[in-house]
Amino acid sequence: MAAGDYERILVLAPTGRDAALSCEVLARAGLSAVACPDVTRLCAAIREGVGAVMLAHEVLVAAAMQQLTEVLREQEPWSDLPLLIFTGAVASPSARPLDTTRLLPLGNVQLLDRPVRVATLISAAHAALRARRRQYSARDLLLNQAHAVHQRDQFLAMLGHELRNPLAAILMATQMMDGGTPAQIERARAIIERQGRHLGRLVDDLLDVARVTSGKIVLRRRPLDLSELVARSLQGFDARIRSQGLTLELRCAAAPLFIDGDSDRIEQVVSNLINNAIKYTPAGGQIWVQLEREGAQAVLRVRDSGVGIEPRMLGRVFELFAQADSTIDRAQGGMGIGLTMVRRLVQLHDGEVEVTSPGRGQGSEFVVTLPLLPEAPAPEPAPDPPLPEPAPGGGCHVLIVEDSVDNRAMLQSLLEGAGHRVSVAADGLAGVERAVQLRPDAVIVDIGLPGIDGYEVARRIRSACGPDMLLLAVTGYGQPDDRRRALEAGFADHLTKPVDLARLGRLLASAAALRSQA
Repeated sequence: MAAGDYERILVLAPTGRDAALSCEVLARAGLSAVACPDVTRLCAAIREGVGAVMLAHEVLVAAAMQQLTEVLREQEPWSDLPLLIFTGAVASPSARPLDTTRLLPLGNVQLLDRPVRVATLISAAHAALRARRRQYSARDLLLNQAHAVHQRDQFLAMLGHELRNPLAAILMATQMMDGGTPAQIERARAIIERQGRHLGRLVDDLLDVARVTSGKIVLRRRPLDLSELVARSLQGFDARIRSQGLTLELRCAAAPLFIDGDSDRIEQVVSNLINNAIKYTPAGGQIWVQLEREGAQAVLRVRDSGVGIEPRMLGRVFELFAQADSTIDRAQGGMGIGLTMVRRLVQLHDGEVEVTSPGRGQGSEFVVTLPLLPEAPAPEPAPDPPLPEPAPGGGCHVLIVEDSVDNRAMLQSLLEGAGHRVSVAADGLAGVERAVQLRPDAVIVDIGLPGIDGYEVARRIRSACGPDMLLLAVTGYGQPDDRRRALEAGFADHLTKPVDLARLGRLLASAAALRSQA
């Protein structure tokens, strides 16, 4: 149905040329009007879409009233079709005066006494259409709300599915460790570590998509060789590609292709596209990755021989939580946010991404276009030296300020096992008191603490103990603004839970080294 159908005015005035004249007047005013020869055609046209109806009261005999009442009862709850009814003098002397009580079943009725002035007719028509547009707005709002609720429910179902799988594996692994053989315990430990990291990635993905869709993501841009980055990104998929019986062909431009971008975010784009191709390509299929220069643009193509995309889904694949197959088995998994991330990250890099597919079962191709730098960048300065590895017996005194009993106990055990001496505090005020009293080499502080938060803990410790004590924020708050606030409060570094223990060990090794030099 054409969009204009929803704003047309249907006219039914069977005597003389009333209908034709009314349509001519409305057309001169820029309105769409259609004359109907009888009530049956009028009702059929109403079902097709209408903005308002004009009709003469003499049409409303019993049979016509019944037809009109029935078609108006079919309206959706949001609809209240405006009816403009011409009353008064008519050409037929036998016509009876209008009994207005008979019009009550018709609902939204406005009476126009004949003879109707042209200005009055046009004004009434505009008013009826304005009211109808408000009804359409209410309909669209209801549809959008229903769509949003459906998307929310679908997302929550997917999130529950994605969280329950690793949680089930972790809980079964903990049971296996209770009285298991050394081999079973080692296998359970590996499962817990792998699934714990998977849960961490899920949380990171959710935070990423929230930042990207709200425009709060901050890019750390620098000149990048896109050819080198694509090749490096693909290396991480070698084992998975082989295990799924796929083949991957990479064709890159011979010369470097430099763009101005955030290395982590562009690698995220490439990885999400490759992951998507692997996910939807059955065993024995093939994936092609091609990177080339086209004028002033770098063009990355990721094509697969997989399940393809139906035409109805092509316009939706980049929508948040959209998936081509949302059936309950959902064997491929995922929360439907990867391609949303791809589009937003590419747009933030002043690029574009498109998808094409011949149809179901015929594969798909994603094409990313990014602007190239006008000239090759100067060589980068040498990177900062890496953090020192912890030396045997090189532990230090660490104070942990953490209100979660389990997190505090596990971190204490891990650090003591690594040769450090550990003290603990369960809230912010106790943490400041113990830091001032014990003067440890390093203090690990959670941000969300009772009493005073971790930022205030850091400020008070810095004020009382000076700049030499190593303060580390270890927190579940991982937004860029959280890191900025941590550094401003006096922390030397900001680590997001789940903590990279290797990095934490190196940071503590640096504190131990400084103590030994003192």
